[in-house]
Amino acid sequence: MNRVVLAVSRAIARVTEAPLGRYQTAVIRIGFSATWLLFLLRELPHRHELYGPDGPWSWTLAQQLVADNGSFTALMWWDGRPWFEAVYALAVLSSVLLLLGWRTRTMSVLFMVGVLSLQNRSVFMGDGGDNVLHIMSIYLVFTRCAQVWSLDARRARRVREAHARGENVPDRTGPVLWGVLGFVLLTVTLADRFDGDWLVPVLLWMVWAAQCLWWCVQRIERTREPRILLDVIANTVHNGALLVIMAEACLIYATAGWYKVQGSRWQDGTAVYYPLHLDYFSPWPALADLLAASGTMVMLITYGTVAAQVAFPFTLFNRRVKNVLLAVMMVEHAAIAVVLGLPFFSLAMIAADAVFLPTSFLRRLGGWATRARGRLPRRRKPAGVPAQRGGNGAEGAGPPRVPQGHRRHRAHRAHRPPRTPRAPTADT
Repeated sequence: MNRVVLAVSRAIARVTEAPLGRYQTAVIRIGFSATWLLFLLRELPHRHELYGPDGPWSWTLAQQLVADNGSFTALMWWDGRPWFEAVYALAVLSSVLLLLGWRTRTMSVLFMVGVLSLQNRSVFMGDGGDNVLHIMSIYLVFTRCAQVWSLDARRARRVREAHARGENVPDRTGPVLWGVLGFVLLTVTLADRFDGDWLVPVLLWMVWAAQCLWWCVQRIERTREPRILLDVIANTVHNGALLVIMAEACLIYATAGWYKVQGSRWQDGTAVYYPLHLDYFSPWPALADLLAASGTMVMLITYGTVAAQVAFPFTLFNRRVKNVLLAVMMVEHAAIAVVLGLPFFSLAMIAADAVFLPTSFLRRLGGWATRARGRLPRRRKPAGVPAQRGGNGAEGAGPPRVPQGHRRHRAHRAHRPPRTPRAPTADT
């Protein structure tokens, strides 16, 4: 009995004390925001035909569909090209800022609004990856995905260093940003622009109120207990959302694999042959013909795809087998992007698979990126700015550099008596 209680207490402490999967959620944030951003930039010349006023799915048809299924899209609030351009620009900007990790909580909400607004406007535009992106954009709102590899993490580190030095760093951007968004949300709510949808408005108001409460508690003195309580709640919500993301990825592979098992073409090993001969899925016809020419290769790819998708959820109980199969699935999605011409579907699935990547590998990946950035040539200082000298308290400052013309006098100066140190000036 005591062991059970101890195990339960350890599990509760693990869930509530800290956010789990910090590196995994950071990779998910970067992967999905990059996928959506690349898609929006690629379709920038065709945005009016896909989601705008020039598309085959007119604004009237979209309004009828939204009224029937109760989906959320900000493009139905007002008709016209200027409003569409504003929503499209917001989707691009929020993707960039979420990718960089700037004000991640706010940007995750705006990212979700952009994804839902464009995809629900024209539901027939997509290749399967849009469904994954649609779901994951909602889950990202509940995660603390900016703990590492983000501008927010760097800003938080600088604030902690300033507090350690006894300095106070006020946050003016956060209150202004959430005040503006609260005014917009209030205006839209009073104007009754949600068209019967209640899930997304409730979510937006909950996130807005929670962020305001978080900011107020962080700024009030002598509120250690409320801070701890809010941090425990945030960690619990994050870990729950992370578990849901993992379950969603497993569900995608399990359903896809078991549905393939029921198909006759997948049973006889010829299912991969047919999409290789469709013009829509053949960006490289010569490569597709080369793969389709070998019956053995087609059979191996067909059966291997089914076996990998069906077995993937069960491999999570063995770390080594999971890592091997995870690498196989990512390679398979990369091959789909090249052979079948579905890059954004593959990027979305690879981003979803990243939740299962081992933390040690992601840390090494971050270390490689840091060393690669350190090898880049640094910007030279402008003329007239004196170089930092050793002993001035700067971290990493080396000994003073001796000019070339004075190196030959170094031995002679070594026998001189020491000089009285000069008082530091403002230019030092």
